[in-house]
Amino acid sequence: MGQLDGKVAVVTGGGRGLGRAYCEALAGEGAAVVAADIRDTAETVAAVEGAGGKIIGLPLDVVDMDSCSVMADAALAAFGRIDVLVNNAALYGDISGGRFDKLPDDQWDRVMAVNVKGIWQCCKACVPAMREAGGGSIVNISSLAAKYGMAYGVDYATSKAAVIGMTRSLARELGRDWIRVNAVAPSAVLTEGTDEFMGEKRDGMLDAIAQGQSLKSNLEPTDMTGTIIYLASDASRFVTGQTIMVDGGTVML
Repeated sequence: MGQLDGKVAVVTGGGRGLGRAYCEALAGEGAAVVAADIRDTAETVAAVEGAGGKIIGLPLDVVDMDSCSVMADAALAAFGRIDVLVNNAALYGDISGGRFDKLPDDQWDRVMAVNVKGIWQCCKACVPAMREAGGGSIVNISSLAAKYGMAYGVDYATSKAAVIGMTRSLARELGRDWIRVNAVAPSAVLTEGTDEFMGEKRDGMLDAIAQGQSLKSNLEPTDMTGTIIYLASDASRFVTGQTIMVDGGTVML
């Protein structure tokens, strides 16, 4: 018997990397999963179904409110409820780092639109179903960068700090509906997005990050999934408004 039997979980950015790992983990604990992504989700769906899990893949552009609403409606049509929303979709590997005063204006706007507004819009789309179900759990993916800072990545770090502010505000607003809202803030995780963002400097940057941690290793996607399961499950039914650092002991709050 899984910790999430009978629950339905929506994972944005579920097509690859961390999103795929979250889908696999949630399904492994018994949840019916909606992998929603602007990218193709076929490989995620195949992986979950191959392990005996229940999943559908849906297209989603988090910047488009209509797309968010259509996704939520399709999830309800398929599974009848929404209990968990993991707001994972973000621009990271898709952007280029640089000095703060040299970042292109359009990149700044795109990062804020996807990483901040996208979470707000997915919450607007899914919260009515959670209210109907009598409660739920929203898990927003922030970043170590929000707490530690990120030279040459001020757009990304700023967007992830905004995620923490949104998490706390929504937790206060939605508590009356028994909807919990928490954030998870990882350090760099070994995914395609990290490879793309760091480029040819990847190995040196990952080594420097690991050496700055108490646990001197880089995160694998599976190092994140236990925290996601905890926050999605009833084990955390009295936890809300919190940001859990999964960073090997870089920042100790």
